Amino acid sequence: MGTTRRRQPTLDDVAAAVGVSRATVSNAYNRPDQLSADLREEVLRAARRLGYAGPDPVARSLATKRAGAVAFMLDSGLSAAFSDPALSITLDALATTIDPEGHALLLLPGGDDGGPRAGRVLAAQADLAVAYSLADGAQALRAVRDRGLPLVVIDQPVVPGSARVGTDDRGGAVAAARHLLESGHRRFGIVSAQCLSEPRGGPMTTEQAMNSRFLDNRERLAGYLETIAAAGIDASTVPVWETSGIAREQALEAAGGLLDRQPRPTALLCMSDELALAALAAARLRGLRVPRDLSVVGFDDTPPARWSEPALTTVRQDLVGKGRIAGELTLRLLAGHRAPAPVTLGVELVVRGSTGPSPE
Repeated sequence: MGTTRRRQPTLDDVAAAVGVSRATVSNAYNRPDQLSADLREEVLRAARRLGYAGPDPVARSLATKRAGAVAFMLDSGLSAAFSDPALSITLDALATTIDPEGHALLLLPGGDDGGPRAGRVLAAQADLAVAYSLADGAQALRAVRDRGLPLVVIDQPVVPGSARVGTDDRGGAVAAARHLLESGHRRFGIVSAQCLSEPRGGPMTTEQAMNSRFLDNRERLAGYLETIAAAGIDASTVPVWETSGIAREQALEAAGGLLDRQPRPTALLCMSDELALAALAAARLRGLRVPRDLSVVGFDDTPPARWSEPALTTVRQDLVGKGRIAGELTLRLLAGHRAPAPVTLGVELVVRGSTGPSPE
């Protein structure tokens, strides 16, 4: 004989057991601030006794026409993206801001285009998209526009009609280069983050680097080169080495390529702390002493910058503040408000043990 399937308890069953309306039971799960603590606990106790697990999220989504999720679009795969502490700090602050409002995060990893595939974005069950440092012209951005989703941009690119929070990348790069110039350095090398979207790496001309598809690369490079040129140094002679990713292992080759040049740079300007930490490792492998033989400056001021040996001189950006503001912009757009003017956060040069006077 077949078995009779037991009927699943419903919201109506809980309401009848407590002697309240369906709306009261719904509020116990979805709007707990509308009930007293005692009444909510009575409803939840009755639900547990009956075996009611709560409102069906799929049914709720159909009724409200809201997915209850925010699509977080990355420019690279998950393993590459999460090797960057700056992303982890920013994402944690964003998630902390939107979580109390019940919004989940849907991570969409990127690929060779400098963002997620368009089809992945078109199929994502999300009410809003957040672009984290995507490349100019990434197909994911066209998919967001085609769906009519609200868009929050962290750092890049600049998208008309979106809400955006970024950092004074050029100002930070100017401060880094000026610090080294004031310490007497005249021979520089630049360790650049990936400029194009497909994996590659190696030496680049400054003209090639300025054609990067990533706005922060262009801004930081411009800040370095303009400051160096203002000191009377031919900026076109400054060697630039592009990394094939953002992890230290990938950056080790880039830093080593610059340090093996003759004449060797006395200072390296690195577009992130992870790149700078790789430069410290490359210097150690070559028997170079930091900062006596070589000075190194990073960008971000993530926790590893303070723990390195020597501690890293770097440009501090407010990663927590950036994530929090992105979260606030997300809630603002989801509430139906228009996108405000872009927000640009200031930076600060933090001088530690990885920089010193030029050895020449």
